[in-house]
Amino acid sequence: MAAVAAACCHRGSFQSSYTLPSPVPRPSSSRATAKLSSFSYFPVSSLRVSSPIYSSRCRELSLVAERRRAPRFGIWACSQVGAAVSSSLLKNLFDFRDSCWRFLRPHTIRGTALGSVALVVRALIENPGLIDWWLTFKALYGLIALLCGNGYIVGINQIFDIGIDKVNKPYLPIAAGDLSVQFAWILVLLFAAVGLLIVACNFGPFICSLYCLGLFLGTIYSVPPFRLKRYPVAAFLIIATVRGFLLNFGVYYATRASLGLSFQWSSPIAFITTFVTMFALVIAITKDLPDVEGDRKFQISTFATKLGVRNIALLGSGLLLANYISAILVAVYVPQAFRRSTMIPAHGIFALGLIFQAWVLERAKYTKEAVLQFYRFIWSLFYAEYLIFPVI
Repeated sequence: MAAVAAACCHRGSFQSSYTLPSPVPRPSSSRATAKLSSFSYFPVSSLRVSSPIYSSRCRELSLVAERRRAPRFGIWACSQVGAAVSSSLLKNLFDFRDSCWRFLRPHTIRGTALGSVALVVRALIENPGLIDWWLTFKALYGLIALLCGNGYIVGINQIFDIGIDKVNKPYLPIAAGDLSVQFAWILVLLFAAVGLLIVACNFGPFICSLYCLGLFLGTIYSVPPFRLKRYPVAAFLIIATVRGFLLNFGVYYATRASLGLSFQWSSPIAFITTFVTMFALVIAITKDLPDVEGDRKFQISTFATKLGVRNIALLGSGLLLANYISAILVAVYVPQAFRRSTMIPAHGIFALGLIFQAWVLERAKYTKEAVLQFYRFIWSLFYAEYLIFPVI
C-alpha cells in the first residue's frame, strides 16, 4: 500500500494513457472502513500506470476484444446485405404483379366476373331443387376460362396498340415499358390455351365453339390486316356481341346444361341479355372519348373523332337513358316476371345518376379528366346492373 501511495504522489511523472477503473469496496468491518478511509485522499480513478508489462497486457486484451467484435460486425453486415436483397426482390415481385394486373385491364375483369357470377346465381335461383354444391368447382373453372378469354382479348389489343397507348394510355404496362412485348405474347398465348383447355374439357363442343368465336372476334378487332377497330360500326358491333350476347347467353346455357336442363329463355335472362348488349354498345362508342388525341394521330377512325366528344357523350347518355326507361317499362308491363319493388327504383336511381354525371361533364367543358370520370361512371353503372340482376 505504501508503494502505491508513493506512486500516486508522483503521478505527474507518469504518461501512460491507461486508467485503472475505480474500485467500489463494500466494507464489512471497522478494519475495512479504516482501509477505505486511507484511500480518500488518493482517488484510484486518477491513477495512471506506465509499466511496460501492464501496457503490453492491455494491448493484448484490446486486440482480443477487437477480434471478438469482428465476427459480430460481419454477421451484422451480412444481415444488412441480406435484408437489402430481400427488400429489392419483394419490390420487383410487387412491381411485376402490378404490371400484370394493369395488363389485364381490371375494369373489364370486374365486368366479366360480376356478369358470370350473376347469371349463374340467377339460374340457380330459378332451379333451387337442382343445386349441387359440387358444381361450384365447375362454375369456378368456367369463371377462370372467361377471365383467361378476357385477358387474351385485352392483352392482344395492347400488343398491337403500343404507339397509340403511349399517347392515350401511357400507364399501361407495355406502353410504359414495365412489360416486354415478348412476355406479353407469352401471357396472351397462355391465356388462350388455358381457357380453351378448360372449356373443351368441361363444357362440351357448343360452348367451346362460342368461346372460340369470342377469341376470334377479339383477334380480328386488334390484329392486322383485319384490325376492325379502325371501323366504328364493326368495332362497336364486336364489343356488343362479345360482352353482351356471347357472355350472357353462353354462361346461362352452360349453367343450365350443368344442371341437366336444356336451354330455355326466361324473361329475366332475355332482359339482361338485351339490356347488356345495348349497354355494351354505349361502352363501345364512349370508350374512345378519352382517346381522341391518339386516335387522330394514328388515323384510327372512331365516332368520337368524326362527330366530336360532346356529341358522342350526349349520344351515349341518351342511349343509356333509353335503356333505363325501357327497364322500368318492362317492370310495369310484365309484373309477373320481375320484382317491381326492386327493378323500378333501382333503374330510376341509375338514370338520375347518369343525368347528373352528364350535367357535370357539360359543366366541365368536356376536359379529358372529366371525360375519364364520366367513362368510369358508365362502367360503375354496368357493374351495378349485374349486382341487382339476381334479385329483380
